[in-house]
Amino acid sequence: MNKDLRPFHLAFPVLNINETIQWYTNILGCKIGRQDKRWVDFNFHGHQISAHLVDQEIKFKNINIVDGENIPCRHFGIILSQAEWNKLSKELILKKINFIIKPNTRFKGKKGEQSTFFIKDPSGNVLEFKSFKNDKMIFDN
Repeated sequence: MNKDLRPFHLAFPVLNINETIQWYTNILGCKIGRQDKRWVDFNFHGHQISAHLVDQEIKFKNINIVDGENIPCRHFGIILSQAEWNKLSKELILKKINFIIKPNTRFKGKKGEQSTFFIKDPSGNVLEFKSFKNDKMIFDN
């Protein structure tokens, strides 16, 4: 992996700024960056994600079947170290978070082996957290 990799920025829609702040800080442990009445920036594992208030219901209904699971096409997330992934998944289980897909290992013993889980924020945005057994396989076929 590129050691000079720069942080990414991702903006996403939310229905309630205060509820979003509470969830991203209390559930995921994100720190708040800049904010205004209609948006807030979070430090998401060193990356900048920005929640922007929208005035209509958010509908994300498209899915793909991956390994027999309904995976929402529109989602974002982060690739963590195995230790970080283990810690976060245990914390979310203790907080009784509803998983879209519970923590599991895909491709066990094969190229691309990875631990993954999917959750939803209060506005319906889907987040995936994963960890590869070997980071050199992130982009391998």
